[in-house]
Amino acid sequence: MPEHHTPGDSNAITRAYMDSILIEMRHLGAVLPDTRFSLFGESFSTPVMTAALSHLKGRTGSGMAEMAAGCAAAGAVCWAGMGDEGELEEMLATGARVVKIIKPYEDNDSILVKIRHAARHGALAVGMDMDHAFDGRGQHDVVLGEIMSGKTMQELRGFVQASGLPFIFKGVLSARDAEIALELGAAGIVVSHHHGIMPWAVPPLRVLPEIVRAVKGRLKIFADCGISSGYDVFKALALGADAACAGRVIIGPLQEKGLDGVREEISRMTGELAGAMARTACGTLADISADLLWLPRR
Repeated sequence: MPEHHTPGDSNAITRAYMDSILIEMRHLGAVLPDTRFSLFGESFSTPVMTAALSHLKGRTGSGMAEMAAGCAAAGAVCWAGMGDEGELEEMLATGARVVKIIKPYEDNDSILVKIRHAARHGALAVGMDMDHAFDGRGQHDVVLGEIMSGKTMQELRGFVQASGLPFIFKGVLSARDAEIALELGAAGIVVSHHHGIMPWAVPPLRVLPEIVRAVKGRLKIFADCGISSGYDVFKALALGADAACAGRVIIGPLQEKGLDGVREEISRMTGELAGAMARTACGTLADISADLLWLPRR
């Protein structure tokens, strides 16, 4: 039976757009590929990362800690979404390098407590999940009983300055927001519509080239939403992302096999990425470029 989607389903639109991008094969002069990746002065085996997931159930215990352990085993960056300080400490204790993303809580003091806790306990970076400030009716969002709110530029600049770590804004889906993130002192942005939080949202990979042109290499760009294979990652990197975040694709393997499931899933995607690199004559991630892609005609 064909799969049916609600009109305006941003996830279906995103998947269809990614699938419409084709890759040009190049074999002459090809070499064994190197997927190593550097971020904020540290080296990793792969640009495949987890998304900023929350409240995961693991195979035997904390799913978030198991996810972090799987990332550490795979040499990948781990992202953490909504969760308490104890959970973040468990994740960091696995040896994983973790980016902590914090919701835009109405209470700014609680945001600052979480930022400072992450910095004190050795997070790689911190950031804010901007797409949860408002709900679909234009009211302040409520997530698991916690009230969110929009933030002024002054408040956002204060969070960036308080962190003492690279600060990342998640939920950027326009060149306009990317430029504002730069003005606020961000070190990175996540190009994302938060798994379809708004209908008819532009696919991240479609707006990505415009964002790349706007920031001119002055901050790191992470692609999110629907990333489920190494070929998706290859396309994101070719369009200018520095790395890509995989979310729902790792949840099943995590719940079935724990940290090994996460490690295997990241390794699978990294292997597919390496395969695409080998068949496009890309020896390193820096060799992956937009001229390898055939984009749909508008």
